[in-house]
Amino acid sequence: MYWRRAALAGTRLVRRVSGSTGRFGGAPGASASGMGNHTSSSLGNTAAAPVNQIQETISNNCVVIFSKTSCSYCTMAKKLFHDMNVSYKVVELDLLEYGSQFQDALCTMTGDRTVPRIFVNGTFIGGAMDTHRLHQEGKLLPLVHQCYLKKSKRKEF
Repeated sequence: MYWRRAALAGTRLVRRVSGSTGRFGGAPGASASGMGNHTSSSLGNTAAAPVNQIQETISNNCVVIFSKTSCSYCTMAKKLFHDMNVSYKVVELDLLEYGSQFQDALCTMTGDRTVPRIFVNGTFIGGAMDTHRLHQEGKLLPLVHQCYLKKSKRKEF
């Protein structure tokens, strides 16, 4: 599976950045930390360092879905998290000026260009079908909760 290779290749991120949303956030005040909400992002209009921008977005959010607006699998993945009342960050690649470069970077990171590319707790977990399978096996929600527990512990210190 590609997600195992991606995890071994270092897409697991340990650096977490908190505070301002910077280039990667949506509208001011939008947050992906509350359960049951999602935010969309444009990731800015720059071609510079897409891997860095992707990694920062992943490290700032418990769940990130790199998507395309016309993709039925992407819609299925977003609906799964919505139905679970889990907050997620959506990056619609087809709405980005440099979306193709971001998709190339995601391919390098995960081993495939297809969408959706879904990251939970800093780790690439796969596409829509992989995510759905994890949910059916009862493994998805614990991964999400693990991330929220880590974030809440950081806020205590």
